[in-house]
Amino acid sequence: MFLYLVQHAEAKTEQEDPSRPLSEKGVKDITKVALHLSKLDFKISRVLHSKKLRAKQTADILAEYVKPSGATAESDGLAPMDDPSAWADRLKYLTASVTENIVLVGHLPHLGKLASLLLCGDADRNVVSFRMGCVTCLERDEKGNWTLQWMITPGVVV
Repeated sequence: MFLYLVQHAEAKTEQEDPSRPLSEKGVKDITKVALHLSKLDFKISRVLHSKKLRAKQTADILAEYVKPSGATAESDGLAPMDDPSAWADRLKYLTASVTENIVLVGHLPHLGKLASLLLCGDADRNVVSFRMGCVTCLERDEKGNWTLQWMITPGVVV
């Protein structure tokens, strides 16, 4: 199983727009990353995102390019201050034989804490430095152990 953790792309400030949609730069960045991913062997079952507009917009742009086999939908447990153990527990119940690959689009500090919890068992270790619009790929082996496979940020994609 592959799990793709995506920090939403750059959003407008609350002063510019209280609903915090993606900025022009954010749209360009996530489109660039999504286009790059569409050229890879990137098979996705579902794209799940937080309730915040910037995460939904990021998820929608990604889904447009990577064409998940299932739904793109809002999910609980992906807000900035949500407990990462909720998603860690959910992922345990997806058996290692399941080949479902999921994209979770969310926010910091939640994504960083979830990655740290999965990779080293300690949500406070900060083992992955997320960037806006980045995609981080984690893989779970047959024994349920997670490893970091790769990370793509808007700055490394031309």
